[in-house]
Amino acid sequence: MPAQIILNADDFGLTHGINRAIGELHSAGVLTSATLMANGAAFDDAVEIARAHPALGVGCHIVLTDGAPVSPPGSIRSLIGADGINFRPSLVDFVQALLLGRINEEEVAREALAQIEKLQGAGIHPTHIDTHKHTHLFPSIARPLLQVAEHCGIRAIRNPFEPEWSLALNHGGRARRLAVRLVGLLRPRFEAHARIRDRRVLTTDGTVAISATGQLNAATLGEILRALPLSGIYELCCHPGYNDGELDRVATRLRAHREVEREALLAELPRALGAVNSPSLDHYGSLAE
Repeated sequence: MPAQIILNADDFGLTHGINRAIGELHSAGVLTSATLMANGAAFDDAVEIARAHPALGVGCHIVLTDGAPVSPPGSIRSLIGADGINFRPSLVDFVQALLLGRINEEEVAREALAQIEKLQGAGIHPTHIDTHKHTHLFPSIARPLLQVAEHCGIRAIRNPFEPEWSLALNHGGRARRLAVRLVGLLRPRFEAHARIRDRRVLTTDGTVAISATGQLNAATLGEILRALPLSGIYELCCHPGYNDGELDRVATRLRAHREVEREALLAELPRALGAVNSPSLDHYGSLAE
C-alpha cells in the first residue's frame, strides 16, 4: 500500500486571502485538509468556503498564544498575557510560563472546548485538532487537548513531531532544525499518552515540513515528496495564502512566503501524483475510516 499524505493548511480563518487560497488549492486537487482558527478574523468566510467544499477535511486549529480567546479572559487567566485580554503575544512567553508551571491544564481544556464548540456551532464537524505553533508537543498541553478531543468525538490529532527521514533533508535554518530536533525528544511522551496508545485518538507517523516552515518553496517541497517513504501516513503542514493588505494587519511572520507555498503546491503536487508509487491523498477523517 503506498504512503498516505494529508496535505493540511494551517491558519484557515485568519484572513480572506488565506481562505481563498485554501479553497482554490482544494479545488485544484493539491490540498486535502485545513485547520480552522475559531478566533480568526475571517472565521465566517472560512465556514462558507468549507461548506462549499464538503470534501475538504476541516480540523480545529487550537490557539493558545497570539490573539484573543473565545472564552471570557477571566475564566482562563493562566493563558492571558499582560494586557488582561489577549493570549500571550509570543511563543517564548507561552513556553516560559508553561515551564514555570503557570499554565492551568483545566483552563487549557476550557478554552479548547470553547474553540471546538464554536466550529461545531457553525456546522463544522472537525476531522482533527492541532495547535497554533505546535504547542501540544508539550505533555501538559497535549493531555487536556486529548481529553477534550475524545469528549467532543474528534478522532484524530496532529503528530507534532517531524520524522527523521524528513529532518535528514536539512531544510530550514540551522537554529530551527536544532529546535525541531530538541523538541523531538518529547515524542515518546506524546505517543505514551493513553488516548494515543490505545488509539482512542488517532494520529499519523509524523508531520513533515515543520523545519521548512517559512522556506517551503517548490524545490523544497519536491525534495520532500520524492523522499516520502513507500508506506506510512504523514501530514504535510503548509501555510498558503495571498499576501494582501488584510494580512499586513495580522501578527504573523509568514507573509510573502504564503504565496510561495501556494505556488509550490500547484507546481509540485501534480508531478508527485503522476510518479510511480505516488502517495494517496487523504484528510484526517480517513484515519478513523
